[in-house]
Amino acid sequence: MTRTQKSILIFLFLFASVLGGLAIWLWRGEWQQPLGPALRIPTVTPFELQSTWTPDPEAIAARATSTVDPRSQASPIPIITASVGLCGAAPVMNILAIGTDARGNNYTYGLADVIRLIRVDFVNPKVTVLEMPRDLWVQIPDIADNINGQDHEKLNQAYLYGNPGFGYTDDPAQGPGLLARTLTLNFGTQLDHYAAVNMRTFEKIVNAVGGIDVTLPKGVDGRTATDISKRLLFPAGTHHLDGNRALTLARIRIEGGFARAENQNRVLCALRDKLTSPNTITKIPELIRSFKGAIQTDLSPQQLSQLACIGTQIKSGNIVFATFPSEYFKQTRQYDPVFKKNVFVWDVDFQVLRDYISRFNNGTWPSQTRLPTTQTSSDNEEQTICP
Repeated sequence: MTRTQKSILIFLFLFASVLGGLAIWLWRGEWQQPLGPALRIPTVTPFELQSTWTPDPEAIAARATSTVDPRSQASPIPIITASVGLCGAAPVMNILAIGTDARGNNYTYGLADVIRLIRVDFVNPKVTVLEMPRDLWVQIPDIADNINGQDHEKLNQAYLYGNPGFGYTDDPAQGPGLLARTLTLNFGTQLDHYAAVNMRTFEKIVNAVGGIDVTLPKGVDGRTATDISKRLLFPAGTHHLDGNRALTLARIRIEGGFARAENQNRVLCALRDKLTSPNTITKIPELIRSFKGAIQTDLSPQQLSQLACIGTQIKSGNIVFATFPSEYFKQTRQYDPVFKKNVFVWDVDFQVLRDYISRFNNGTWPSQTRLPTTQTSSDNEEQTICP
C-alpha cells in the first residue's frame, strides 16, 4: 500500500514557506480564520496502562539491572520565559501531521499510514519531527458504540473512524480530531493544530517543484516474489525523482517500518531543499493550485505566514527527524474483533513512550545534534538531520 506521500504533510510548515508569503492576498479578510475546524482536546490526566499490554519481562529485567537508563539522560527542561516567539507566533507550535493512504482527491476514507508529531520552536528556531508507529494497539474514544463495545484498535484506525466515511465521532475536526484525541489519551501528546495530506497531493507537490534529488547511502530494493519490477529498485547514490518515484521510495517497507521511516525522512529533507531553493519561486502559482482544497488543516493564513517566517531563520541541522529506540518494540499479534483475525501490532511499554513524548513536548529530546547525517544518539534512537 502506498503510504509515504502523506508524510510530506509533516513538512507542511516548510510548504508554508512557499504558501505563507502569498497567504495575505490569497485569503484577504480571513487572515486569522483557521482553514478547518480546530482541535478539541480535553485535558487528560495520567492513567494506568491498559491491561492489554504486558511489557517484556526480559526487557524490564535488562532496564532494572542497567547502570544507565537512557531516559535519565535528558538535559534540563528549558525554561521559556517569552510570551511571544519570533515572527509574532506563540513560543511553541505543535502540529499533528498525517499522511493518508486515500487514493482519491477527498478525505472520506483512508488510514493514517504516516503519523508525525512536529514541534516548532519559535524562540530558538528549530523543528523536531517524531514518528508515531501506526501499528500500536490503542484505546480510541467514541468508537465503542459503533463496533459492539470495542474501544481498542490500531492507531491508524482512529483517523479512518473519524472521517465522514465511517463518522464514528461528532468531533468537528473529524479524522484528525479523533486521532489527536487518541494520541493524547494514550501518550500524553500536546497538539495545537493538524494537517493531513493524501497521496495525490504529495505527487502534485513534488512534480510542481520539478522533482527532488535524494541521496541514498545504500541501495533500497523493494522487489518481492510477486513484484520484481525495476521501479522498486533504488541503487546507492543520488536520484532525481518525480512525484510517483518519490512516493514509491517512501512507501517501501521490505526492511521494516523503521527503515521505511528513514527513507521517508530522506525524501522530506530533499523536498525541503527544493522548496527553499530560489528556482522554486517561479513555481509558486502551480504549488498553490496543488494545495488549494487538497489538505485537511486548521492552520490559519496567519499561522502559515508565521511558519514561513520561522523557516527562513532555522539554521542548518536544526530540522531533526526522530524515531523511538527500536529496542523497545517487539512484534506480536493481537486478535481484532472487527476483522475477526489476529493482526500485527507492536508490543511496547506505553509508559516508556509517554516518557519520551514528555521530553519531546518539553524540547529536551532528541538532543540538538547538528551533523548532516543519520546517526544513533545515546538514547539509541535514530535521528535524521537535514544538512
